[in-house]
Amino acid sequence: MNNLTVTLIQPDIFWEDKERNLQKYEQLFRPLVQKQDLVILPEMFNTGFVVEPHSIAEAADGPTIRWMARQAEAIGSVITGSLVVNEYGNFYNRLVWMRPDGTFSTYDKRHLFRLGDEHLQFSQGSEKMVIELNGWRICPLVCYDLRFPVWSKNTYKNGEYEYDLLIYVANWPGRRSLAFRQLLVARAIENQAYVIGVNRVGADGKGILHQGDSAVLDFKGKHMIEIPPDVEDMEIVSLNYDRLKEFRDGFTVGLDWDNFNIEY
Repeated sequence: MNNLTVTLIQPDIFWEDKERNLQKYEQLFRPLVQKQDLVILPEMFNTGFVVEPHSIAEAADGPTIRWMARQAEAIGSVITGSLVVNEYGNFYNRLVWMRPDGTFSTYDKRHLFRLGDEHLQFSQGSEKMVIELNGWRICPLVCYDLRFPVWSKNTYKNGEYEYDLLIYVANWPGRRSLAFRQLLVARAIENQAYVIGVNRVGADGKGILHQGDSAVLDFKGKHMIEIPPDVEDMEIVSLNYDRLKEFRDGFTVGLDWDNFNIEY
Protein backbone atom coordinates (compact mmCIF):
# COMPACT_ATOMS: atom_id res chain seq x y z
CA MET A 1 0.00 0.00 0.00
CA ASN A 2 1.22 3.51 -0.79
CA ASN A 3 2.28 5.99 1.85
CA LEU A 4 -0.31 8.55 2.92
CA THR A 5 0.80 12.17 2.64
CA VAL A 6 -0.93 14.50 5.09
CA THR A 7 -0.75 18.28 5.58
CA LEU A 8 -1.46 19.74 9.03
CA ILE A 9 -2.46 23.39 9.27
CA GLN A 10 -2.08 25.09 12.68
CA PRO A 11 -3.64 28.56 12.28
CA ASP A 12 -4.71 31.50 14.34
CA ILE A 13 -8.44 31.87 13.69
CA PHE A 14 -10.27 35.18 13.24
CA TRP A 15 -13.17 35.14 15.70
CA GLU A 16 -16.47 34.46 13.90
CA ASP A 17 -15.09 35.94 10.67
CA LYS A 18 -15.66 33.26 8.05
CA GLU A 19 -14.58 35.32 5.05
CA ARG A 20 -11.17 36.24 6.49
CA ASN A 21 -10.53 32.70 7.69
CA LEU A 22 -11.42 31.08 4.37
CA GLN A 23 -9.28 33.61 2.50
CA LYS A 24 -6.36 32.74 4.78
CA TYR A 25 -6.74 29.02 4.10
CA GLU A 26 -6.96 29.60 0.37
CA GLN A 27 -3.56 31.29 0.46
CA LEU A 28 -2.12 28.41 2.47
CA PHE A 29 -3.56 25.89 0.01
CA ARG A 30 -1.94 27.39 -3.08
CA PRO A 31 1.44 25.62 -2.78
CA LEU A 32 -0.27 22.32 -1.94
CA VAL A 33 -1.74 21.51 -5.35
CA GLN A 34 -1.39 17.76 -6.04
CA LYS A 35 1.20 17.35 -3.26
CA GLN A 36 -0.73 15.40 -0.62
CA ASP A 37 -3.68 13.10 -0.02
CA LEU A 38 -5.25 14.85 2.96
CA VAL A 39 -5.31 18.37 4.47
CA ILE A 40 -6.42 18.73 8.11
CA LEU A 41 -7.86 21.95 9.57
CA PRO A 42 -8.79 22.50 13.25
CA GLU A 43 -12.17 22.29 14.96
CA MET A 44 -14.58 25.07 13.87
CA PHE A 45 -11.89 26.25 11.48
CA ASN A 46 -14.03 28.99 9.94
CA THR A 47 -15.15 30.72 13.18
CA GLY A 48 -13.19 29.59 16.22
CA PHE A 49 -14.87 27.57 18.97
CA VAL A 50 -18.30 29.08 19.61
CA VAL A 51 -21.10 27.82 21.85
CA GLU A 52 -23.72 30.33 20.67
CA PRO A 53 -24.35 28.86 17.23
CA HIS A 54 -27.39 30.74 15.99
CA SER A 55 -25.62 33.52 14.12
CA ILE A 56 -22.86 31.44 12.55
CA ALA A 57 -24.46 28.06 11.84
CA GLU A 58 -24.86 26.99 8.21
CA ALA A 59 -27.09 24.55 6.40
CA ALA A 60 -25.78 21.05 5.75
CA ASP A 61 -24.83 22.17 2.23
CA GLY A 62 -23.99 25.76 3.16
CA PRO A 63 -21.33 28.18 1.85
CA THR A 64 -18.38 26.80 3.82
CA ILE A 65 -19.05 23.27 2.68
CA ARG A 66 -19.35 24.49 -0.91
CA TRP A 67 -16.05 26.33 -0.40
CA MET A 68 -14.48 23.09 0.85
CA ALA A 69 -15.65 21.34 -2.31
CA ARG A 70 -14.06 23.98 -4.55
CA GLN A 71 -10.79 23.89 -2.62
CA ALA A 72 -10.59 20.10 -2.51
CA GLU A 73 -11.04 19.99 -6.27
CA ALA A 74 -8.46 22.75 -6.80
CA ILE A 75 -5.70 21.07 -4.79
CA GLY A 76 -6.65 17.48 -5.62
CA SER A 77 -6.86 16.44 -1.99
CA VAL A 78 -9.34 15.54 0.72
CA ILE A 79 -9.89 18.43 3.15
CA THR A 80 -11.27 17.88 6.63
CA GLY A 81 -12.14 20.02 9.67
CA SER A 82 -15.26 20.86 11.66
CA LEU A 83 -17.80 23.69 11.51
CA VAL A 84 -21.21 24.55 12.96
CA VAL A 85 -24.18 23.12 11.05
CA ASN A 86 -27.91 23.68 11.55
CA GLU A 87 -29.88 20.64 10.40
CA TYR A 88 -33.63 20.49 10.99
CA GLY A 89 -33.31 23.00 13.83
CA ASN A 90 -30.54 21.09 15.61
CA PHE A 91 -27.00 22.44 15.85
CA TYR A 92 -24.02 20.14 15.33
CA ASN A 93 -20.26 20.52 15.65
CA ARG A 94 -19.80 18.65 12.39
CA LEU A 95 -16.58 17.32 10.92
CA VAL A 96 -16.73 17.30 7.12
CA TRP A 97 -14.59 14.95 5.02
CA MET A 98 -14.58 16.64 1.62
CA ARG A 99 -13.26 14.76 -1.41
CA PRO A 100 -11.92 16.33 -4.61
CA ASP A 101 -14.95 15.09 -6.56
CA GLY A 102 -17.30 17.12 -4.32
CA THR A 103 -18.74 14.17 -2.40
CA PHE A 104 -18.36 14.28 1.37
CA SER A 105 -18.96 12.36 4.56
CA THR A 106 -19.64 13.75 8.03
CA TYR A 107 -19.13 13.00 11.69
CA ASP A 108 -20.99 14.87 14.44
CA LYS A 109 -18.97 15.45 17.60
CA ARG A 110 -20.01 12.88 20.18
CA HIS A 111 -18.60 14.41 23.37
CA LEU A 112 -19.77 17.98 23.81
CA PHE A 113 -17.66 20.14 26.09
CA ARG A 114 -19.87 20.49 29.14
CA LEU A 115 -17.46 22.82 30.97
CA GLY A 116 -17.85 25.28 28.09
CA ASP A 117 -21.66 24.81 27.85
CA GLU A 118 -21.40 23.26 24.39
CA HIS A 119 -23.96 20.66 25.45
CA LEU A 120 -26.60 23.34 26.08
CA GLN A 121 -26.79 24.40 22.42
CA PHE A 122 -25.50 21.48 20.36
CA SER A 123 -26.82 18.01 19.68
CA GLN A 124 -24.33 15.18 20.11
CA GLY A 125 -23.47 12.65 17.46
CA SER A 126 -24.19 8.96 17.88
CA GLU A 127 -22.05 7.28 15.22
CA LYS A 128 -18.29 7.05 14.83
CA MET A 129 -17.08 7.34 11.26
CA VAL A 130 -14.29 5.19 9.79
CA ILE A 131 -13.52 6.12 6.23
CA GLU A 132 -11.17 4.86 3.54
CA LEU A 133 -8.59 6.91 1.66
CA ASN A 134 -6.14 5.26 -0.75
CA GLY A 135 -6.54 1.94 1.06
CA TRP A 136 -6.02 3.48 4.52
CA ARG A 137 -8.80 3.28 7.08
CA ILE A 138 -9.12 6.54 9.00
CA CYS A 139 -11.16 7.57 12.05
CA PRO A 140 -11.56 11.37 12.41
CA LEU A 141 -12.83 12.73 15.74
CA VAL A 142 -13.26 16.16 17.34
CA CYS A 143 -11.38 17.78 20.24
CA TYR A 144 -13.03 16.68 23.54
CA ASP A 145 -13.47 13.17 22.07
CA LEU A 146 -9.75 12.79 22.81
CA ARG A 147 -10.51 12.36 26.52
CA PHE A 148 -12.73 9.33 25.94
CA PRO A 149 -10.64 6.25 25.13
CA VAL A 150 -13.61 3.89 24.75
CA TRP A 151 -15.12 6.03 21.98
CA SER A 152 -11.72 6.28 20.28
CA LYS A 153 -10.85 2.60 20.69
CA ASN A 154 -9.64 0.59 17.74
CA THR A 155 -10.90 -2.95 17.24
CA TYR A 156 -9.40 -6.12 15.78
CA LYS A 157 -11.79 -8.59 14.18
CA ASN A 158 -11.26 -11.35 11.63
CA GLY A 159 -7.63 -10.38 11.21
CA GLU A 160 -8.43 -6.73 10.42
CA TYR A 161 -7.97 -3.51 12.39
CA GLU A 162 -10.88 -1.06 12.30
CA TYR A 163 -8.58 1.85 11.44
CA ASP A 164 -4.94 2.73 10.72
CA LEU A 165 -5.01 6.46 11.45
CA LEU A 166 -6.83 8.34 14.21
CA ILE A 167 -7.33 12.10 13.79
CA TYR A 168 -8.41 14.77 16.28
CA VAL A 169 -9.28 18.27 15.08
CA ALA A 170 -9.28 20.64 18.03
CA ASN A 171 -9.64 24.04 19.67
CA TRP A 172 -7.82 22.89 22.81
CA PRO A 173 -6.93 25.65 25.33
CA GLY A 174 -3.27 26.20 26.17
CA ARG A 175 -3.84 25.85 29.91
CA ARG A 176 -4.61 22.17 29.31
CA SER A 177 -1.87 21.60 26.74
CA LEU A 178 -0.15 18.89 28.78
CA ALA A 179 -3.31 16.77 28.66
CA PHE A 180 -3.58 17.25 24.90
CA ARG A 181 -0.01 16.15 24.28
CA GLN A 182 -0.13 13.18 26.64
CA LEU A 183 -3.49 11.89 25.49
CA LEU A 184 -2.37 11.87 21.86
CA VAL A 185 0.52 9.61 22.89
CA ALA A 186 -1.81 7.32 24.84
CA ARG A 187 -4.28 7.00 21.96
CA ALA A 188 -1.47 5.98 19.59
CA ILE A 189 -0.05 3.32 21.91
CA GLU A 190 -3.34 1.74 22.96
CA ASN A 191 -4.77 1.62 19.43
CA GLN A 192 -1.64 0.57 17.51
CA ALA A 193 -2.31 3.32 14.97
CA TYR A 194 -0.88 6.58 13.73
CA VAL A 195 -2.44 9.56 15.53
CA ILE A 196 -2.67 13.16 14.36
CA GLY A 197 -3.85 16.10 16.47
CA VAL A 198 -4.44 19.47 14.79
CA ASN A 199 -5.07 22.45 17.07
CA ARG A 200 -5.23 26.21 16.65
CA VAL A 201 -3.10 28.99 18.16
CA GLY A 202 -3.96 32.47 19.42
CA ALA A 203 -6.74 33.93 21.57
CA ASP A 204 -10.40 33.41 20.75
CA GLY A 205 -13.18 35.96 21.17
CA LYS A 206 -13.45 35.16 24.86
CA GLY A 207 -9.75 35.68 25.50
CA ILE A 208 -8.99 31.96 25.82
CA LEU A 209 -5.45 31.22 24.65
CA HIS A 210 -4.52 28.27 22.46
CA GLN A 211 -0.93 27.22 21.88
CA GLY A 212 -1.36 24.60 19.17
CA ASP A 213 0.86 21.60 19.96
CA SER A 214 -0.31 19.97 16.71
CA ALA A 215 1.50 16.69 16.25
CA VAL A 216 1.84 13.42 14.38
CA LEU A 217 2.62 10.26 16.35
CA ASP A 218 3.49 6.82 15.11
CA PHE A 219 1.94 3.57 16.33
CA LYS A 220 4.46 3.36 19.19
CA GLY A 221 3.51 6.80 20.49
CA LYS A 222 6.70 8.42 19.18
CA HIS A 223 6.49 11.92 17.74
CA MET A 224 7.10 12.17 14.01
CA ILE A 225 6.20 15.87 13.88
CA GLU A 226 5.64 18.45 16.62
CA ILE A 227 4.62 21.88 15.37
CA PRO A 228 6.10 24.55 17.69
CA PRO A 229 3.59 26.08 20.14
CA ASP A 230 2.17 29.57 19.62
CA VAL A 231 3.22 29.64 15.97
CA GLU A 232 1.03 29.58 12.87
CA ASP A 233 2.55 26.83 10.79
CA MET A 234 1.92 24.08 8.27
CA GLU A 235 3.68 20.72 8.08
CA ILE A 236 3.56 17.79 5.66
CA VAL A 237 4.14 14.21 6.78
CA SER A 238 4.30 10.88 4.95
CA LEU A 239 2.82 7.90 6.82
CA ASN A 240 4.24 4.48 5.96
CA TYR A 241 1.74 1.62 6.01
CA ASP A 242 4.36 -1.15 5.72
CA ARG A 243 6.01 -0.03 8.96
CA LEU A 244 2.63 -0.04 10.69
CA LYS A 245 1.80 -3.53 9.43
CA GLU A 246 5.22 -4.88 10.41
CA PHE A 247 4.78 -3.59 13.95
CA ARG A 248 1.27 -4.97 14.26
CA ASP A 249 2.32 -8.37 12.92
CA GLY A 250 5.16 -8.55 15.41
CA PHE A 251 3.29 -7.25 18.44
CA THR A 252 -0.15 -8.84 18.30
CA VAL A 253 -1.78 -7.12 21.26
CA GLY A 254 -4.92 -6.68 19.16
CA LEU A 255 -5.68 -10.36 19.69
CA ASP A 256 -6.14 -9.64 23.41
CA TRP A 257 -8.24 -6.49 23.17
CA ASP A 258 -11.57 -6.67 24.98
CA ASN A 259 -14.84 -6.77 23.07
CA PHE A 260 -17.39 -4.21 24.23
CA ASN A 261 -20.49 -2.28 23.20
CA ILE A 262 -21.21 1.41 23.78
CA GLU A 263 -24.64 2.36 25.12
CA TYR A 264 -26.18 5.43 23.47
